[in-house]
Formats: sequence, C-alpha cells, structure tokens
Amino acid sequence: MTTTIPNLPLLLKPIFLFLLFSLSFLLFLHSHSHHHRKTTFQSASPSNDLRIRPGYSSYSAYIERQLNKTLNPKLRKIWTTRDWERKVHVFADFFYSLKQRNLLFNDSKALSIGARVGQEVEALKRVGVSDSVGIDLVPYPPLVVKGDFHAQPFNNDTFDFEFSNVFDHALYPSMFVGEIQRTLKPGGVCVLHVSLSRRADKYSANDLFSVKPLLALFKDSELVEVRGVDGFGLDTEVVFRKMRKNII
Repeated sequence: MTTTIPNLPLLLKPIFLFLLFSLSFLLFLHSHSHHHRKTTFQSASPSNDLRIRPGYSSYSAYIERQLNKTLNPKLRKIWTTRDWERKVHVFADFFYSLKQRNLLFNDSKALSIGARVGQEVEALKRVGVSDSVGIDLVPYPPLVVKGDFHAQPFNNDTFDFEFSNVFDHALYPSMFVGEIQRTLKPGGVCVLHVSLSRRADKYSANDLFSVKPLLALFKDSELVEVRGVDGFGLDTEVVFRKMRKNII
C-alpha cells in the first residue's frame, strides 16, 4: 500500500507528514496493545476457568499485599503456636497418604512452595522425608528459605517432589507452574491443593473454577490423579508427574 502526498503549499507539507505519521503510529499501538491483551488473557485463563483478580497496579503492589499477610505479627504468632501442631498433623496425614500411593518416598528431595513458617516442611520431615525445605517471601530458618514462587531460587531438575497449597496466590499462574516444571526432575511429582467449590481468601490473586486450566499449564507433565481433600479451605488435590525426556 502506498500513500500519495497531495499537492499542498510548501509550508503545509511538513504538518501533513507529521499528522500522517502520528496517525499511523497510533494505529500500530492500538493494534499491538489489543493483540497483547488478547494473548495474555488466553494464556492466563484457559477455558475462562482461571481468572486473575484485578486491582494490582504493579508487581511491587502485589508483593506488598502478600507481605501484609505473611508479616502480620498476630498471624505469625498463631502459625507458630496454637496452629502449629494441628497443621503439622494434617499435613503429615496428606504426605503419609502420598507415600502409601508411591508418589513420595523417604529419599525424595522435597520442596514446599509458599511454606510461610514451615508446617508442611516439618510434616515432611516427620513422615521420614528428611531432605525437605520450603520457600516463601519471608524466610523462617531452618525450615523455610527466602524465595518468590514466580522465580524459584533453585537450579533446573533439583527436586523429586514439590507441594503447594498457595496456587491461588499466584499473580502469574503460568510462571508459577513453569518454575515447578523447571525445578522438578524428570519423573518428579507435583501435588497442588486448590479450591474449586469456594472462593479463596482476600489475599488470593486468582480464582480457579476447574482442573482444566491446570492441565493446560502443566504442558511438560502428565496428570496422575485428582481427588477430594479437606485441607484448610482447599477441597481438591491434583497430582502431576513431570514427563521424562526422550533420548534419541
């Protein structure tokens, strides 16, 4: 397509060219922005069963909101005192069941994602999985190290087993899952506890309405099983296994 410049007085030609360039640039920006929004929506919300909650002006604003809960002194006191044994006991039952189903072993190198003060890690150790650690925005040594689950501080193919019950706190679910698949060893197992029948808490960054979006996100893994659980407001356990690489 060619653009013909009409016969105009010499002084008006620069103005005409500027207006023409500005209009073309604005059309390009509109087209590019529309395409970007569409792509992001499709990747973040497969089948519209995964919806990102609005309201975050930046990633820093999202982190600040998550820290409001994690650093709350009243909550941290509850997590480390009256809630400690109760939650460790429940998590230990979950992990013992996974061991019975040959999805977790004593010699597994295990990671708990979004572990807060480490109840899940303590539970893993109590059922015999001694090489276990957690990550959270706020560390809680020696059970939990500092880490953002959107960018795990670990090398590729590190863990045999990863567990999380904070998928709903992921602002970027594709990055959350991508980091799990990156740091899991081939053949490694990931277990997520999610809520499908009720909306999660006010600090959640997304809402999940079915397992279908997880199937789309775990592109390098196969679904092992889905079952109901009763886990602190979460009702569904979803288990994936990272596929082994084909050696030609």
